[in-house]
Amino acid sequence: MAVEPRFIPCLLLAGEGLVKTRGFADPVYVGDPVNVLSIFNDFEVDEIVLLDIRGARERRPSPDALLRHLAEECFIPLAYGGGLETVEQIGRVLQIGFEKVVLNTAIDSVPDMVREAVATFGSQAIVAAVDVRTTPDGPRVFTLGGTRDTGSSPVMWARRAASLGVGEVLLTSIDREGSMEGYDLDLVTGVCAAVDVPVIAHGGAGKRRHLAEAVKVAGASAAAAGSLFVFQGAKRGVLINYPSRHQIVSLLS
Repeated sequence: MAVEPRFIPCLLLAGEGLVKTRGFADPVYVGDPVNVLSIFNDFEVDEIVLLDIRGARERRPSPDALLRHLAEECFIPLAYGGGLETVEQIGRVLQIGFEKVVLNTAIDSVPDMVREAVATFGSQAIVAAVDVRTTPDGPRVFTLGGTRDTGSSPVMWARRAASLGVGEVLLTSIDREGSMEGYDLDLVTGVCAAVDVPVIAHGGAGKRRHLAEAVKVAGASAAAAGSLFVFQGAKRGVLINYPSRHQIVSLLS
């Protein structure tokens, strides 16, 4: 039986607040994470990805106490990413109540740890983040919160992550992130064709039809978005929202 595509809110944590960025820069405060998560609790959300942008750059995950508080307040399956570099850290996050972890820099810096994490916790618990920025040499994967150019193409990096055993790939266009102009469908299509693991498209959704395009046109298994689910209107006023199940069915029909 075919798996129904997922539409996933992707929230950015900076310290103890939620922010939204454009191109991984210029963070704008969105709200208290507990308040935002409590609003999402009222929607039929499949899962939520929570990325600590400071933790990613400083290689220091969010404090256990904060993550435990968020997990206790959220009734939706959660994934956490940001600075995770050891199996012990991953184990704590999962024990706290998160269902998945998202790894980016670790794919490059400690690949053996990623393999061990997959063997210990299962591939379904490990997501590889592939952050892509356009350079004069073409699209390249960046780590350390979008600050370090690996020199690798998205396809090669996604294949490398898949070879480590990860269960999913979170594919982000840094150029499109926060733009609300739509996904980079060529990027998504290329990576989806290159790997056998599910790909989550991320970066650029500004209209609900963009979610459907990522799935129906580019072949993604899921579409993640930040701005679309936290802003409304040309002035980007904060309004937490999510399509109803009926609206999702209509988008995908």
